[in-house]
Amino acid sequence: MRRLAVAAVAVVAALALPDVGLAHATLTTSYPRAQSTIQVPPAEVRLVFNQSVTVTSRAIQVLAADGTLLSGTATTRNGGAVVVAPVSRLERGSAYTVRWRVTSSDGHSPGGVFTFGVGVPAPPPTEAVGAAGTSWRDDVARWALFAALALLIGPLVVRVVVLRRSSVPAALEQRVHLLTTVAAFLVIDAGIVAFVLRAANALQLPGIDLLYGDLKPFAEHTRFGIAFLAMTMGFAIVAGLLLVAWIFDRTALRWPALVLSLALASGLSLSSHQATEPNRGTLPEVADWLHLVAACVWVGGLAALALCVWPVAPALRRTAFVGFSRIAVVLVALMVLGGAYLALVRLPSVSDLWTTHYGHVLLVKAAIVSVALGWGAAHHFLVRPRLERGADPEIRPSLVGELVVAFVVLLVAAVLTNSAPPAVRDRTPVVAGAAR
Repeated sequence: MRRLAVAAVAVVAALALPDVGLAHATLTTSYPRAQSTIQVPPAEVRLVFNQSVTVTSRAIQVLAADGTLLSGTATTRNGGAVVVAPVSRLERGSAYTVRWRVTSSDGHSPGGVFTFGVGVPAPPPTEAVGAAGTSWRDDVARWALFAALALLIGPLVVRVVVLRRSSVPAALEQRVHLLTTVAAFLVIDAGIVAFVLRAANALQLPGIDLLYGDLKPFAEHTRFGIAFLAMTMGFAIVAGLLLVAWIFDRTALRWPALVLSLALASGLSLSSHQATEPNRGTLPEVADWLHLVAACVWVGGLAALALCVWPVAPALRRTAFVGFSRIAVVLVALMVLGGAYLALVRLPSVSDLWTTHYGHVLLVKAAIVSVALGWGAAHHFLVRPRLERGADPEIRPSLVGELVVAFVVLLVAAVLTNSAPPAVRDRTPVVAGAAR
């Protein structure tokens, strides 16, 4: 019980540490509220903080869709805790962006951005005036998230499904514990980085001021923000389950960790382009989730074979490889069919494959997936029969090679996920290669 208490305190402390030192001014409310729809154009924009702040004349900027500045000189009220700026020429039927920046008593300069609509829905803050699109940093963060998710889910599937009836040596058990537990924390960290980068693109704050930016509109009023919060809390539970399973040798806890991880992966599909484009729907979201899960099990399963089973459990090589090979057939079917369906939904016409950035990335991904599937087919049809006959070929270098190609697939998938599909118009459907 003492070890359990120490582990629990450590996890709680790790989750609480980011809140330490946040003594700077924070925005408590505003009028208009973030992402709200009002019916009458306001005469002023008002921000209320939890402490007094100092401001410049441009502390609040209200911008029209074309970037026109519609606000006047900002002033403070109520001892400096309320900042207001007059606005004019706002019209019903339009949406507006509010950018603000103040200085708190500790010398930091928190800032933020939100939108509101007058008689129309407000766009998400990621589409605010002046917001930047995704960059290579967002792609790397998304790739890290996919890779960590694969290293969590795949080895769990190999251990609790493929090797469920096998006598597993302690060395293999320890490797699986280490890989999956570290991967669970990496999922949390990669998710935080991806969220902050996405918010930073819209906030457009310089240097260290980004640390004090107001992230609430992104966390509470965007699909990716809500998914981020749910996944962060959920994977903290997963990490806790895996830690307890490791410390107290309660391997049965891997089952709920796996099931919860699979469920939480749906957050990436519910907040992806497929969930936000005009052609969104329940079926495409489910297909996107199955496509992602199949890819994660495939990549993570390869990692489990190459990094865990082959080095420390020679006696289980045949069982693990043959068992995973059977699962891989289903995984390939889900990836190919799901990818083809998603391409059908996302590409308005055949020409988009070679005339749009999204189509170019999709073609690159399909080509790399073909290489990876060909590699896997060679393992399935050439190596598997030899293992079933009792041979023990040295195929770890080949497994590592396929694993490297699989991680490249995840990288291209991350770029594709951060790319906007072509606009919907008169549709000539197209079935293309695997898409995400």
